[in-house]
Amino acid sequence: MDIVQYFLDDHARLLFLLSGVSFIIELTIMGLGGPLLFFAIASFITGILVSTGVITGWESEILVVGVLTATIAIVLWRPLKNLQNSGSGTDTSSDMIGQIVQSSSEVSNSGGTIRYSGIDWNARLDADCSVDTIAEGQRCMIIAVNGNVMIVTTAN
Repeated sequence: MDIVQYFLDDHARLLFLLSGVSFIIELTIMGLGGPLLFFAIASFITGILVSTGVITGWESEILVVGVLTATIAIVLWRPLKNLQNSGSGTDTSSDMIGQIVQSSSEVSNSGGTIRYSGIDWNARLDADCSVDTIAEGQRCMIIAVNGNVMIVTTAN
């Protein structure tokens, strides 16, 4: 029971504890995009304000945590969403890259299909490809993977 009284007597440390626990839950479960991140930052800033004596009393501390959480959410929501959605573009780590395959339909800049490992895959020509289309049955090389679309070019 002494630990409960310790945190009730020292509001700043309770806010730092709430901040740390919220941040750990955010990182481990929610993946740095949920509201606990904003609450953790607001609790930390409020803890600093309480420890320096700028604010006192539970009512004002709770109000400051709420206002700061809303403000931080408004400011950081869009940049964090952009960070999460910023992909590296085409995948260069696939074992399909470099494979010579046969086109199962005409492949152009807008689309087509190739046959790889017994499966027809969606494909499109690379922007730097020297031809406009690869005819059905011609060989081509996979140079990148973008989602479930293979980026191909003519086979040398």
